[in-house]
Amino acid sequence: MRIKYNAPTVLTFTIICVSVMALSETLIPSLNEAWFTVPGQGNFSLKNLRNVVTLASHAIGHENWNHLISNFSLILLVGPLLEEIYGSITMLCMMFITAAVTGILNVIFFSTGLLGASGIAFMMILLSSVTNRKKGEIPLTFILVVIVYLGGEFITAFNRDHISHFAHILGGFCGSLFGFLREPNPPPPQPTQLY
Repeated sequence: MRIKYNAPTVLTFTIICVSVMALSETLIPSLNEAWFTVPGQGNFSLKNLRNVVTLASHAIGHENWNHLISNFSLILLVGPLLEEIYGSITMLCMMFITAAVTGILNVIFFSTGLLGASGIAFMMILLSSVTNRKKGEIPLTFILVVIVYLGGEFITAFNRDHISHFAHILGGFCGSLFGFLREPNPPPPQPTQLY
């Protein structure tokens, strides 16, 4: 038996996030704030390259190890299965679009900064609930996941808890759109066995 790098996009993203967290906790304490936090409304400037980069790079940085672990317990559980179904490049595009959408809308609507991959985790949760759907159908599991995950986010959205419930909701919305607009890659043909 050998260890296989089975989900290149998800695993590489994980390694990058863990590396950034380790560097920000040890050698470069200002790393997350400088390159991986989207400044809120009023502090953002399109003329500042660092601000523009953070529109998507915010998904790489995390506030602390607990924040990172809670996001990646979901991303590592669901991500490899989705990457197998949709392909590595498509998964990378979905993750980038989700990060950019949450970053841009955070700048437009909120004065607080944004940091972490929670939007991507929620995108994967909702995407996974529609992945095996048939054309013209809405899976009951999708409806239940929307109620449980996004409903919970709407209920807690007004808490002052330093959690971007808005990013969770947007991530779930992105995952839903991807699931209904993008068909999974067809399974590879099975080899024919001759007897």
